[in-house]
Amino acid sequence: MNVISKSLVLRPLRKVLVLANMIKFEHTIFALPFALASALVAAGGIPKWSALGWILLAMVGARTSAMAFNRIVDLEYDRRNPRTSARELPTRRASMVEAWALTLGGAAALVFSAYRLNPLAFALSPAALFIILAYSYIKRYTAWSHLFLGLSLGIAPVGAWIGVTGTFALPPLVLSAAVVLWTAGFDVIYSLEDVEFDRREGLFSIPARFGERSALWIARSLHAVAAILFAGFGILSGLGLLFYIGIATVVAFLIREHTLVRPGDLSKLNEAFFVMNGYVSVGFLAFTMSAVLIG
Repeated sequence: MNVISKSLVLRPLRKVLVLANMIKFEHTIFALPFALASALVAAGGIPKWSALGWILLAMVGARTSAMAFNRIVDLEYDRRNPRTSARELPTRRASMVEAWALTLGGAAALVFSAYRLNPLAFALSPAALFIILAYSYIKRYTAWSHLFLGLSLGIAPVGAWIGVTGTFALPPLVLSAAVVLWTAGFDVIYSLEDVEFDRREGLFSIPARFGERSALWIARSLHAVAAILFAGFGILSGLGLLFYIGIATVVAFLIREHTLVRPGDLSKLNEAFFVMNGYVSVGFLAFTMSAVLIG
């Protein structure tokens, strides 16, 4: 392969990697496993492959749209925050045109996927889109914005259930409530990094309002209730022993997460936020799948 041909191949690939990093594509692992777990329980096994494919596309589209829009809305804050100033938009490694293309393309993927799933999913898709995009503004108005972020991820299990069955039910609502509180809890921990910046810029967060120590206790409380609701999902869904072994494992990961972060010591925050929560979501899916398929 000559130099020109190699450049033609590598340049688009680099751009894809830049854009994927801008929207933190790997963070899809936080919400997607709960949506898939909900779909498995709704179907009583592996859903139809067509439904599963549209659910996956809807999830990826929603998250892509939400993250790209957040980067657009927060651009000026990202430029001023030392932690985020090296991101793709502030450094112009990605353009506003590309960010808007991801926002609109992801939104279109969500709505079209919902249309292909069933009428109820399609009818609710604008509401889902509003929730995931509105989050970008909430931190300007309330310290409880973490719960709204939780809602942005928490609608995934309900959406997946509707995608499979075309109806509402209580189990996915309980699972969604658990995801809301779990997400809010880890977002409180993550926002510890920006306490001084948020106060200086007039942004709202639980750590900025209540301080690190109180914020960590709030995060622990949110995760404790989330664990109870995770178990409640299993009870309502009639899942067996394997699922509850999974819940015990999830609780162990959550406890480990809270031992890694202490007031004045954020040296292990990335491990607490990224690694432990990745284990929580993937572990929950793995044990739910085992309970559904094996019993």
